[in-house]
Amino acid sequence: MTKPIVHMDKIEKHFGNVIALAGVSFDVTPGECHCLLGDNGAGKSTFIKTMSGVHKPTAGEILFEGNHMDFDSPRDAMEAGIATVYQDLAMIPLMSVTRNFFMGREPTKGRGILKRFDTETANEICMEEMRKMGINLRGPDQAVGTLSGGERQTVAIARAVHFGAKVLILDEPTSALGVRQTSNVLATIDRVRNQGIGVVFITHNVRHSLAVGDRFTVLNRGKTLGTAKKGDITPDELQDLMAGGQELAELESSLGGTI
Repeated sequence: MTKPIVHMDKIEKHFGNVIALAGVSFDVTPGECHCLLGDNGAGKSTFIKTMSGVHKPTAGEILFEGNHMDFDSPRDAMEAGIATVYQDLAMIPLMSVTRNFFMGREPTKGRGILKRFDTETANEICMEEMRKMGINLRGPDQAVGTLSGGERQTVAIARAVHFGAKVLILDEPTSALGVRQTSNVLATIDRVRNQGIGVVFITHNVRHSLAVGDRFTVLNRGKTLGTAKKGDITPDELQDLMAGGQELAELESSLGGTI
């Protein structure tokens, strides 16, 4: 069995008297897309921030490639190989795709005070990385704000992969996208997985998770309700687990089977 890149073991996170995570265990292996599903308030955001170094766990252990890790910041997590793509994408719409791609990590040429941004090299790398992800830009100077939502997601994912991500955490990447843009993002996730990178796909959309997921873990009020492999659970079973099972069935009955 392939060893996990990241293993979160019985993670707890408390904010005063509020227990946001209550003994959550989760792992992701190379080349796997492990989907973490949950409704609003399930604890997904706290989970992301704990795995990516924003929060320190109150209890439990995070193992990265088999070694205990104690991240002091998101930069520590990134340097280890854990990259997070949030919904806001951290991009500047009026800047070019290339500038957004390298933001803060630009290739340079020259020495000392003569060192400057190597535009030619940056453009070549950016165009090639986007081509690998199936996005054909008009040119590297194209403003990020002119791209579709799905294309911007792909730029952010390609950027993370280029800079050495071993685990890619995607925070609801399809939540605000149309059907075609969603398809493009799901195809990008599949390409990333095929490169041997572990993908943690955070979502509340069962259909989107089933399209690319290899395993599925459901989070509810800071606890995991179960984990299943693809083929071991039906869409209806996954939806019921996520929505509360009996509660959903009772609501559907009261509404005349309209859910």
